[in-house]
Amino acid sequence: MAYIAGIVIVALFFAALHYFTELTKEQKIITSTIVFTAIFSAIAYNTYSNTQRDKMLSIVTKYKQGKTVHCNGKDVNFSLYSLSIGTYTFIGKKDTPNYAEMISVSSCN
Repeated sequence: MAYIAGIVIVALFFAALHYFTELTKEQKIITSTIVFTAIFSAIAYNTYSNTQRDKMLSIVTKYKQGKTVHCNGKDVNFSLYSLSIGTYTFIGKKDTPNYAEMISVSSCN
């Protein structure tokens, strides 16, 4: 639904640009190019952000299922690390060799 609303807004912008401005054809082309570049950049960033979020959530899901996750060459599991949900960071548990070690979930695969 948001994409449809976005298309309608862009169409209204270009209609206003065409009918209600005194810009030359070159100025309209430059303005259109800038707007399209901004829109496609936002879409690309949104897609990248969603991909990264999905990757991170799948790693957290594996961890919560009791599986071992590999991060920066280390094995992270429930017995050695706890998960900080606010920052999505694995923190080494007390009385383990990894005590107080912090590993970001984004560095895992």
